[in-house]
Amino acid sequence: MSRFGQWKLTKLDKRFGLEQVRSLPALESWLTISADISEFERANLVYLKERAIEGVDSWNEQEYALNFIGPLLGLVNFTSRKSNFFAERFLTGIVDGEELSGEPDGMVAKGRREPEIPYFCFQEWKKEKDPDGDPAGQCLAAMLVAQTLNDNQRPIYGSYILGRNWFFMLLQGQAYAISNSYTDTQDQIFDIFRILKGLKGMILEWVESQ
Repeated sequence: MSRFGQWKLTKLDKRFGLEQVRSLPALESWLTISADISEFERANLVYLKERAIEGVDSWNEQEYALNFIGPLLGLVNFTSRKSNFFAERFLTGIVDGEELSGEPDGMVAKGRREPEIPYFCFQEWKKEKDPDGDPAGQCLAAMLVAQTLNDNQRPIYGSYILGRNWFFMLLQGQAYAISNSYTDTQDQIFDIFRILKGLKGMILEWVESQ
């Protein structure tokens, strides 16, 4: 058994025959998805952006999660009758004969109280200048498990954060792509919210169709 935190992108590529590509159509569709933003949501996003401007350089990982990430994800509100957002829940699966496991910082999965089939894996990280670890690798390792649990029937979505910068990932078959960064201390916070809210709509369609 190996833990998600042990993996980096290069190691995953070699072990599982993956290829990072510049883009994938499903990723581009996700990044450009439309989603309405209400006046209430917009006001809260402006407030959160100001909080990030004031605090992101001094927050530790837990403070960033409590002051910004949690409220933003709560505003998206992934909770439904058949799916939910889960934090630090154990996730494991066999990928090409190797057991991968860990507790991703977050995932959106089918299941109301317990995660069943994950669709989106989320990995927080610390500061932009932290030299240790590979949040993209950790996220992709969790996405590989999610792909296995989905029987490779649909793309797997992911996101990781480096400091104030959010990156979105998509895994489809043996190929994956990573977006350019979206900065939460700028007006790109509205794009971050739109992308996540659009994903919420897609997940609701998937779970209702099953």
